Amino acid sequence: MKEINQRVENLRKILKQKGFDAYYVSGSDPHQSEYVAPRWRTRHFISGFSGSAGTVLVTMNDAVLWTDSRYFIQAANEIKDTCFKMLRQDTEDPDMISWIKSNLKKDAKIAVEASEISIASFDELNSKLYGSARFVPVEGILDEVWPGRPSVPETVITQMKLEYAGKTAEDKIASVRKSLEEKGCFWTFIASLDDIAWLTNLRADDIMYNPVFYSYMFISMDRAVLFTSKKRFAELDASSLPFEIMDYEEACNMLLLLADKKGYYNPERIVMSFESAVKKNPCSTGSDITTLMKAKKNALEMEGMRRAHFEDAVAFVNFLAKLDPMKKTDELEIEEKLENERKRRPLYLGPSFSTIAGFKENGAMCHYRALKDNYKTIEGNGLLVLDSGGQYECGTTDITRTLLFGQAEEDERRDYTLVLKGHLALAFQRFYKGTRGVQLDVLAKQFLWQSGQTFYHGTGHGVGCRLNVHEGPMRISSALIDVPLEEGMVISDEPGLYKEGRYGIRIENLIAVKDDVETEFGKFLSFEVLTMVPYEKRLIDTRYLSDVEINAINSYHKWVYETLKDHVDESSVPYLESATSPIVRK
Repeated sequence: MKEINQRVENLRKILKQKGFDAYYVSGSDPHQSEYVAPRWRTRHFISGFSGSAGTVLVTMNDAVLWTDSRYFIQAANEIKDTCFKMLRQDTEDPDMISWIKSNLKKDAKIAVEASEISIASFDELNSKLYGSARFVPVEGILDEVWPGRPSVPETVITQMKLEYAGKTAEDKIASVRKSLEEKGCFWTFIASLDDIAWLTNLRADDIMYNPVFYSYMFISMDRAVLFTSKKRFAELDASSLPFEIMDYEEACNMLLLLADKKGYYNPERIVMSFESAVKKNPCSTGSDITTLMKAKKNALEMEGMRRAHFEDAVAFVNFLAKLDPMKKTDELEIEEKLENERKRRPLYLGPSFSTIAGFKENGAMCHYRALKDNYKTIEGNGLLVLDSGGQYECGTTDITRTLLFGQAEEDERRDYTLVLKGHLALAFQRFYKGTRGVQLDVLAKQFLWQSGQTFYHGTGHGVGCRLNVHEGPMRISSALIDVPLEEGMVISDEPGLYKEGRYGIRIENLIAVKDDVETEFGKFLSFEVLTMVPYEKRLIDTRYLSDVEINAINSYHKWVYETLKDHVDESSVPYLESATSPIVRK
C-alpha cells in the first residue's frame, strides 16, 4: 500500500504550503449522493477504502478513517498495511469531533472541498467545534494530488415512458410550483440527482447502477431550467422538453442573478460552493419538495414496480432451479448465473447495485463484494448470503436470500428462523396512519434481542422506481427520522445476523405501504409484499415458529407458486413445487 501512503504524504505537503493543519474527506459529490461517479471517489482514492459510507481525516501526523458497522471488516482489510487507522462509528471509539478536540490545536484549520460538503454539514461541524478547530472551505486541493482525475461524466440521456412514469414532467413541475406558492416562495433549486431524474422523467448512467445524471434543476413561477451538458441529448429532441437546458457550470451564476426573490432549497443537498448564491436571497429551507413526491409512487409507478418484481422473481426462480447445492461452485459464478437469468427477462436493463454473494465468513460482511482476484469457492457445508437487484424499464428490485449449501448446523437453522420471524413480523404488521419507521424497527429485531443478538444496519430503506435502490426520506431503523410512512412508499424489509468469521444471514423482500382499514380510531395502513421468491425451507426450524408464522410462510409460498408456475421454465417447475410446498411442525 505504498501508493496510498505516498498520496497522503503528497497531500500533507500541499496542506503545509497552504497553511492548513488537516484535510477532511466526506466521500460524496456536489450533490451529496450516496454513490458517486469515479471523479468523486475521493475517500477510496486517498485511503483505499471502497465502501459507500465513511469519513477521512488526514493531519500532519495521522490518517484516520471512520466507518459504520456495515464496513468494519471490509475497511480493516482494505486499509491494512497503510498509514490509516480505522475508528468505528457508534462504538466506544471517539467520533471525529471528539478526536479533533483531543488531537488538534484549538486554532487548527481543517480544509474541506466546498464542492463536496453541504451547507448544513459544514455549519453543523463548525458548530460542534465551536471554540476549537474550524473547517475552512477550499477548492481543488485534491486535484493537485490526483493527476488524471476523472472528469464529470456525460452519458446519454433517455426518456422514461409515460406508461411507467405515470405523470408528465409538466405535471410534476406544476405540482412543485403549487407547493412553492403554498410556502410563499418564488423559486427552488434542486441538487438531488434522483429527484431531478424523477421530476424530468429522464434517465442516464453517470453513476454505476443508479440511472441518474449530473445536473441541477431550477424551478420558479415563470421558468424551469435543467443544468446539464447539452451534448447528452443526442437521442432526444431537447426542444420538446418542458424546461430550458443550460450548461452544468452555469447554475451558480443564474442563482446570483435572483435579486430579492424568496427561494427554497435543501441545505443538506446544496454544497458550500453555492452558499453565497443561495444566501444572498431571502430563503426558506427544508427537504426538497420533490423528495416526498418521488417516494409516494403513483398508480402506474406501483404497477411498474409489481411488474419488475414479477420479472425478477421468474429470473430468480429459474436461477435457483438450476443451482445444485451439493455441487462445487464459487461466489463469482453464482453472481454470473443469476445475472444471465435476469438478462433473459423483458424490460431488464442491468443490476440495481453490485451483487453481494458471500459464502460462510464472507457473508458476515454486510457489503462484501467478490472480485476476480479475491473470491471464495463454494463447497461443503455453509450459508451463502445473496443480495442482488435489477433495474427494469418499469421499476427497481432488491432481494436477499440466504441459501444453504450442504447440511446446516443447528445454530444456523435457529438463527435463520429468528431472522425470518422478524422479517415476517414487520411485513404483516398493521399500523396507525402517521407511524414513523423508527416505531416499527423493533418488530424485526425483537426475536434476535430475546436471544441476546442483534444487527446494526437499518431494517428498511426506500427504493426508487427505475431509480436509486436507496431512496429517502423514509427508513425503518433506529434512527429518529420524522417521516411518516405513507401509501405508495416502497421500502425494504431486511433483518439479518452476522457472526464474524463464521456466517451471515439476511432475508429481504420489498414491501409497499398501502391503505388497510378505517375504524372508529382512525385510518390504518399495512404492507403489500412485492418480492416473490421462496425462502430457504431447509433452514427453517419450526420449533421456533408459532402456528400463525407457519401459516404466513405457507400462504406466502402458495402465492409465489400460483403467480410463477406458468411463467418459469418448464424445467424449473419441480423446484418451485418443492420450494413452496407447505411446511409442517415437526
